[in-house]
Amino acid sequence: MSDEARQTGKTRRSAPASERATNRVTDELRRMIITGELSPGQQIRQETMAEQLGVSRLPIREALRQLTADGLVEHVHNVGYTVARLAESELDQIYLMRAALERETLRALPLFDSATVDEISTLNDEVKAAAERMDFLDMRLRNQAFHFAIFEQSGLDLVVGELRRLWTLAMPYHAVYLYDPEGRARVIREHEEMLDALRAHDNDRLIELMDGHRQGGQASANLALRPRTEKH
Repeated sequence: MSDEARQTGKTRRSAPASERATNRVTDELRRMIITGELSPGQQIRQETMAEQLGVSRLPIREALRQLTADGLVEHVHNVGYTVARLAESELDQIYLMRAALERETLRALPLFDSATVDEISTLNDEVKAAAERMDFLDMRLRNQAFHFAIFEQSGLDLVVGELRRLWTLAMPYHAVYLYDPEGRARVIREHEEMLDALRAHDNDRLIELMDGHRQGGQASANLALRPRTEKH
């Protein structure tokens, strides 16, 4: 666990009970959104969610306000809170920003020693294990952990933080490729090629591989949007 994560944990434990409840609910709702348990456009009923999470409506309401500020939830007049649903043009902009920021992040990477590469390789093993047991939710989370273990080595903390926000916004649309056996195999195969580039200290090759990897993810995400955007 990083020093930042440990400090965040300490801060949350020392916070008032109401704040801890709101933080817990916010984390849980965020997890439900990015893993697809709550799908884009779905209404989030405060009473139902409070009962499901075993809290009062107050932390639910505060969490929804926070997630609205984060862009994951939106408030619709006369409807209430719903999971944000991106237009295809908005998703394209997210991937445009990701492409620019990820290339600069990868260019800034130091030379990786074998121990660091082995740690990142272990994360890819976890992605593969989740794929083999067809745990698609866990595969998405492990996949993100794999990539950010690389990005975080760049030292560009503000850039990596923005990348994490962009990944989170797009995450609900990444489910399509997981249901395709070839799609899952492609993810693992491309990760292994990235690891080879890291071992060879070839950042240019890594950038090239990441560009192709990202384009595959974008195609799947756009496919997830298309049924809604094509309705009249």
